[in-house]
Amino acid sequence: MKKALLFGALALAGVLTLPATSTLAKKATGPVAALDTDDDGTVDLKEINKSATDLFTRLEKDSDGTVDIKELKGRVSKKDFKTADPDNDGTLSKDEFLTMVAALFKDADPDNDGTLDAKELASKKGKALLRVTR
Repeated sequence: MKKALLFGALALAGVLTLPATSTLAKKATGPVAALDTDDDGTVDLKEINKSATDLFTRLEKDSDGTVDIKELKGRVSKKDFKTADPDNDGTLSKDEFLTMVAALFKDADPDNDGTLDAKELASKKGKALLRVTR
């Protein structure tokens, strides 16, 4: 009887502690941790745009409000740059840059859920997106 009570108490104690340990969120690492400002374990377009805007500001050295292919320092291909430059002036305004970032985000989001997880960011398209955010 004592063994049954002890076993029951231990089992109950284990059940009571289970929810506390199972509800602990995994701490994101890598690119997700660097970009995930709301700590939900994924990265959405708003978070990507914040990082991309910060990068645009850092790269835009000549204070003309645009970046050219040289200022982007190999972060995008010439083809992608040309696609992102609809007025063909050889530069990207911040709006043009963020439009390109949004297109790269969409390409990196194959399940179209509006968020990117670590696996999606590790894909070829995810890596292309990361190059314009850091």
